[in-house]
Amino acid sequence: MTRKPLEDGAAMIRAALRSRPRPAALPPAGPESRTPPAPRRTPLRVLVMSHMDPRVSRGGAEIAAFQLYEYLKAQSNVTAWFLAAAPGKIGERLGVRLIQPFGPDDYAYVGHGFDHFIHSNSDPEFPPEFITLLRDLQPDVVHLHHYTNFGMEALLQIRRALPDVRIVLTLHEYLAICNHFGQMVKRPSFSLCDRSSPRDCHKCFPEISEQDFFLRELFMKRFFRLVDHFVSPSHFLIDRYVRWGLPAAKLSMIENGMPIRPQEDRPNRYPDLKDGLVVGFFGQISGLKGINVLIEAAEMLHEQGVTNVRIDVHGDHSGQPEPFRKEFEARLAKAPPNFSFRGPYENRRVDALMRSVHAVLVPSIWWENSPLVIQEALLNRRPVICSDIGGMAEKVRYGLDGFHFQAGSAFSLANLLRNLAAEPQRLLALQDTMAVPPTIAETGAAMLDLYDATLRRTAKEQAA
Repeated sequence: MTRKPLEDGAAMIRAALRSRPRPAALPPAGPESRTPPAPRRTPLRVLVMSHMDPRVSRGGAEIAAFQLYEYLKAQSNVTAWFLAAAPGKIGERLGVRLIQPFGPDDYAYVGHGFDHFIHSNSDPEFPPEFITLLRDLQPDVVHLHHYTNFGMEALLQIRRALPDVRIVLTLHEYLAICNHFGQMVKRPSFSLCDRSSPRDCHKCFPEISEQDFFLRELFMKRFFRLVDHFVSPSHFLIDRYVRWGLPAAKLSMIENGMPIRPQEDRPNRYPDLKDGLVVGFFGQISGLKGINVLIEAAEMLHEQGVTNVRIDVHGDHSGQPEPFRKEFEARLAKAPPNFSFRGPYENRRVDALMRSVHAVLVPSIWWENSPLVIQEALLNRRPVICSDIGGMAEKVRYGLDGFHFQAGSAFSLANLLRNLAAEPQRLLALQDTMAVPPTIAETGAAMLDLYDATLRRTAKEQAA
């Protein structure tokens, strides 16, 4: 009964938003020596949810979610399940929204009908199947690594099905705050955005009224009230959400863990520098990931006659909008010889590819949160050269884990690369100071501690 106003209010907001004129369609969107915690005595049941399945999509959020699930499943006193959305990625079965294509404890949601403005799922078949699954599994904790594809309403469906369950939500970017793919950059300039407000957001999306943006924020925050605790892989993202209105006491920073590699697989030697400095880009090729900054920096170095720097680009641009693909391919055809496009790669090859370079480039022109590529670089003992903003600057300590350059500035990057090529010992010296990213075992243990603390809280503490 106490939740009735929330349900009615959410329905009113949803109705108001859906009555608006439709906007134009959006494009597709510590060291390992730490002592492990003592075994837990109380059995725990956890459902991990992800907006995509890493077996059909290789984004960092879904990889982090699945690795956590595998860790939990390996614990003797934990029963774990995995539910991922996979719209358009796995074949549907007539009349069924939840299927099990991978195993008895893995579920896939194959429905569709998502409103990316308010992150609402209009699929009428999902709620009853989801609620039935929740009641069958009876988890103590539901840990969502996203709400996209499931819809904000999934939080209410969880609470309706299991009033006493603890809901944990990992925030991977700024989607609730920003309608521009959650990246907090302005349209059409891609200049950095420091805050959101109905007026500011209307300037980016003039086809959407200030009133709709006001209702959107109210809609998101009403459902977020159902979450017991939020997790973020960076302090930067926490600060953004606290400024937006989430209570600081309900946010914790836990980094995404990395798979454990044998010690002998962690190289400490750089490739020979006799042929010059080789820096590598790894991941999705897009404008926001800073690919144009790399091309322009390569052009500047070439024009300056710098011959001892090469930029290797490992990544895929096939999923980008056609205008970007054509622009990138046209620029690639004219790129100087110090810019080498190596194409897509399988994630299992990333370690070997990173070992072939002297440093890893992360030139994103948006804030980022906790890019997986930074942890992969540190795990492979390769310094990171990154933009000086957001989660990148937080994760890469200047002069200890790598170096920063001015975000979006090809001039700043070209100068830094030229100077490092002239003094490569600056990179070599970082071997002694670079951080070691946490393993999935450390991250999983921290999550279990968080679950325990959340389960111990009384209803009175939650309300306070």
